[in-house]
Amino acid sequence: MKFQIRAEIGTYIVEYSVLSRDLNNPKYYEAAKKAMNALYAKRSPLDLTGSSINVETGEWVSTSSHISGGIDSYLEYMLKAGILFKDDDMSIMWQSSLKAVNSHLLDKRYSGSWYGRADMKDGILKNSYYGALDAFFAGSLAMAGDLDNAAALQQSNYNMWMLTGIEPEVLDYSTMTVVYPGYELRPENLEGAYYLYHYTGNVKYLEMGKAMFDNLVKYCKNEVGFCALSDVRTFEKKDEMESFFLAETLKYAFLLFDNGASLDFNKVIFNTEAHPYFREFKN
Repeated sequence: MKFQIRAEIGTYIVEYSVLSRDLNNPKYYEAAKKAMNALYAKRSPLDLTGSSINVETGEWVSTSSHISGGIDSYLEYMLKAGILFKDDDMSIMWQSSLKAVNSHLLDKRYSGSWYGRADMKDGILKNSYYGALDAFFAGSLAMAGDLDNAAALQQSNYNMWMLTGIEPEVLDYSTMTVVYPGYELRPENLEGAYYLYHYTGNVKYLEMGKAMFDNLVKYCKNEVGFCALSDVRTFEKKDEMESFFLAETLKYAFLLFDNGASLDFNKVIFNTEAHPYFREFKN
């Protein structure tokens, strides 16, 4: 593919690094890190990167910078690779990217704390769109130790979910109106509650998780399983269920209430599809 979004380039390093560790062959890790470094080198002087790039010329096709789909796991994997493999280069990249995101995209409004969308060149916010995929960032902030911003964002995530009873794909947080009304059974909001509960022990995150899960059952359950929604305002059902609902959404909901009985959070790092990898590898 000539044009690629950032996440397609940046979402290899965790899995490829695990492969290198398991096979005792560094070539997979080196290839993934080379791709991350090449993309990071294309950032603007503000340390922001765009949404899609021409992989043949290195020119940005879209200079829109945000934390949403297509960019989300690129940021997530900088943080997680730094932790999982004690990679100082990844940690430095994460810190500079986090500083840029918090400086230029963090948007505090009467409606809550959000992350908007700006041009990577000037850092000026262009719109106030935020959605189900953006919600992952609360967990990343918590893992990075930024609990104040993580808590504020998770509260906004929850408010987005409860606006109609189920979160929309995209919300305009400046007016608190639904922009794209579908719900694809996404996990990121429950993921954020799980992470925040782990790091703070505050029962309000259990309460958030229960309210979200109860509504998930209320509006998405059917006679054979669960289904996505065409419109969270009318709760019109779609005849589909993505596999990530089982792999991620239900997993995070279960783990939130499992109290660590099935999995020790401190011993693993979840990849972007909620598969846990041990932090310490055993021979």
